[in-house]
Amino acid sequence: MKPNKMNFPTFNRPSFQLSQLLAIFLLLLLFYSCGKSESKTTVKSTEAEWETIFNGKNLEGWTAKLQHHESGDNYANTFLVVDGIIQVNYDGYERFDERYGHLFYKKPYSSFHLKFDYRFTDQWMEDAPSYTYRNSGVMFHSQAPETILKEQDWPISVEYQMLADAGDGKPRPTGNMCSPGTEVFYNGEMDPRHCISSSSPTFPWDEWVHAELIVYRDSLVIHKVNGEQVLKYTNPQIGGGVANRFDPSYKVDGQMLKEGYIGLQAEGQGVEFKNIKIKELN
Repeated sequence: MKPNKMNFPTFNRPSFQLSQLLAIFLLLLLFYSCGKSESKTTVKSTEAEWETIFNGKNLEGWTAKLQHHESGDNYANTFLVVDGIIQVNYDGYERFDERYGHLFYKKPYSSFHLKFDYRFTDQWMEDAPSYTYRNSGVMFHSQAPETILKEQDWPISVEYQMLADAGDGKPRPTGNMCSPGTEVFYNGEMDPRHCISSSSPTFPWDEWVHAELIVYRDSLVIHKVNGEQVLKYTNPQIGGGVANRFDPSYKVDGQMLKEGYIGLQAEGQGVEFKNIKIKELN
């Protein structure tokens, strides 16, 4: 650098041709376009991973199992499809008679993200236990329906429990955990309770609620309600009580639950399910 006559500094700069500048501009534009294209492709791929497991027309791919009945016997059309919705319906019943039932999807899952919408109906069988009022659930990591004995009440499984306002002014959170024939760790310790309440608010019985269940094999389980995480626990495994009259070969206490079937519950209270989707996780 040396001063000129006006005492302003001068610099020796590399001179770029217009063609070189244009080439650099086009190269940057290409990188930007490729990045946008890759981003769009990733989003589409993620969306494609979701599988709709209820076709909205019939119960193809689903198997009913009710107490007192063999697997595959959908007694009195307990489970039926009405206007694109799976309905637990007791129109064909005279008495509930402890017909605890579940509708199982055809394949087991290990790590997955399940989404569904539910709401209760005004049907409730008065000879069902009082705790079943505005109460239902979705079982997961369950034994297969064909392994559930005729007189067995609940499958050995873990439950995403659904509750609604019972009209008595008491809070009834939904998205809870119940454990028929199983146990879980909560806050780092084995929890002896059959059911663990979530942090969700209480919802009216006839309001659609969006539920999500995220399961990482036998390690972590997350419950969500209307997009908010309401419960988290770990180490689902076989153990505990509540389930009755099962084949003892399927209840090996301490065995970790790495996979199982998904089942919609029917225990005396009418309920509806729709928009049932699942995505398998790595």
